[in-house]
Parts: sequence; structure tokens; C-alpha cells
Amino acid sequence: MSGARDGNGTGGRPKRPTMVDVAREAGVALRTVSRVVNDDPTVGPEYAAKVQAAITALNYRPDERARQLRTGITGTIGAAVRRIAEVNPELAAIEQTARESGLTLFAASTDFEEAREREILVSMCRQRLDGIIVEPFGENHGYLQPELDAGMPVVAMDRPMSGISVDCVMSDNASGIGTAFHHLTRYGHRRIAYVGDREQVYSGRERAAAFRAALGAHGQSLDGLVHPGEITPERVAAALDTALYGPEPATALVTGSMDTTLTVLRVLGPKAASRLAIVGFDEVPHADLLQPALTVVAQQTAKIGRTAVELLLARMADPGRPVQAVVVPLTLTVRGSGEIPV
Repeated sequence: MSGARDGNGTGGRPKRPTMVDVAREAGVALRTVSRVVNDDPTVGPEYAAKVQAAITALNYRPDERARQLRTGITGTIGAAVRRIAEVNPELAAIEQTARESGLTLFAASTDFEEAREREILVSMCRQRLDGIIVEPFGENHGYLQPELDAGMPVVAMDRPMSGISVDCVMSDNASGIGTAFHHLTRYGHRRIAYVGDREQVYSGRERAAAFRAALGAHGQSLDGLVHPGEITPERVAAALDTALYGPEPATALVTGSMDTTLTVLRVLGPKAASRLAIVGFDEVPHADLLQPALTVVAQQTAKIGRTAVELLLARMADPGRPVQAVVVPLTLTVRGSGEIPV
């Protein structure tokens, strides 16, 4: 019996059994073990049985690193997203779809930091993962072009990447904001304000621009009604003060993201929020527990996550395929807050 299972004789970490140990245990040539491990159908049943018995006896596990070097396929993909320490339906959908495709997912948080994002993406490329899904934040991703040229598949999620051309899946931001705006006009609102994310972020820029377009289409002035910027209590409080308590106060509000919505509700407080017509962009956890329950234009986050993996798999299978951009529509979820009349 081989000593591979009995440790290394020094009291240290036990030695992992190798194919040499399996060959010795089975009494066959090393090449025969290699053929069995790699599912070679030409190995005779008698020899295959001996090798399998030795594998079981030694608890042998093939060295994945050797297989990866031989095939160039790791069976792993990466996801660089804004945050993983919070509810993230898109990341959950990515993991589920990856698992269904036989892939293991490694994820990391960029925390809205451009330098952190670059560090993570460069590291993932060096790890030679099979592909990477990115929820991009940085201003320029041109540093990834050599990796793309070398065959690294990359898919952008929620917003396109700048400086490079890669597949992308994102929500129809403009249509979502238009839906929220027009829904409020049905209940008589003419002074509608917007509080959203900063315009340096692609989605924040798109949503603010769509809101300005909606105001213009209704012949309304932009003065005091459009407030993109940092999502902090102080900045949001100043925006609400201008929009709701000026000479011509807004009677309704569209919020540009989940984080914005939550900050707005905290700043307003339950009493003031309950009297103001509000439609939020993106779903908010426990929105149905608010009074009134929150009306939102909800992103199809699960579909976005699944589509990101599907685009990555398609790129892995056919590196030369045309770059594709998928725009996913949003849905209006009516619960009460957006239906408060003037």
C-alpha cells in the first residue's frame, strides 16, 4: 500500500497523492493512469477498474492546474460589481446562471472606486479566468485593450465601458425615467422634480438627461427641478429644500436610483414622504411596507445578470462575433406613492 495517505513523515501537512502514487497502487503504467483520468475510452476495462480502485483508495484528485495549462480553460469567471456586501440581485443571477453552465464565479467589490476597479480587473486578467463581467465605474478602461487583444472575454453590465468596445447589457434608462414622469402627470402633477445620482456615472447621466427631456417635452422650465449629484444626506436635503419649498414647489418626485430613494425617504421622514407623490427608479427592499407603498420603475435585474453570462459564454465560444449591446426594458410597479393626486 502506498504511503501517500499517511502524511509526509515530518508531522507537517499531508502529501497529496499524485498520479505516480495511483500508478504504483494500481500496478499499472503512469500513462495508463493519465488516460483513465482524462476519460480515454481506449483503456481496457480491467486496467480502468484497477486505476479507479486506486483513485478511490488514495482519495486522489486530479490537479486542475495541470489541466488548465493543457487546455487553457479554467472553468471560472470573474465579476467586478459595485458592492457584494448588500442585496445584489444581478450578482445572484450571474452566479446561478454560471453554475448552470458549469462555471465557478469569483466576485469582488469595486466600492465605486476607480483605482480599486482597475486593481481588481487587472488581477482577474492575470489569474487567466475564462471571462469577466464588469459593472463599470471608471472613466476609461483602455488599459484592458491588450487583454481583449489576447482573447480575454469581457462583458459590461448596467453601463458600457469607456475606451474599449465590449458586449454590454443594461436597462433602458431613458424609457424608465419617461415612464415615471408620465405616470405622475396622469395624476395631475405639473411640477415634478428629480433627485438622482451624479452625472459622472453613465446611468446617472442618462437618467438626468431623460428627465430634462421629459420636462422640455411638457414645456416646463428646468429651474429648481433637476438635482443630480452625490448621494449624501446633506446634498439630498439641499436638493429637496430647493425643489419642494421654493417659490414654485414641486408636487411630485422621481428618484434616480435605489440609494437615492432610500436617502430621500430618510431625509423627508415618514410624515412628509406620505404626502408627496414619489416614483422611484429601481426596486427598493420592503417597498411594500412603506405607507403608502412605493411605486417604482423596476429594473429586470435577474434578466440583466443572466444576459451578462449568456453574452460572456457567446463571446467565449466565438471571439470574433460582432459586439452586441442588449437593452432591457423596465416595468412600472404601482403600489400607491406614485398615485397621490395633486
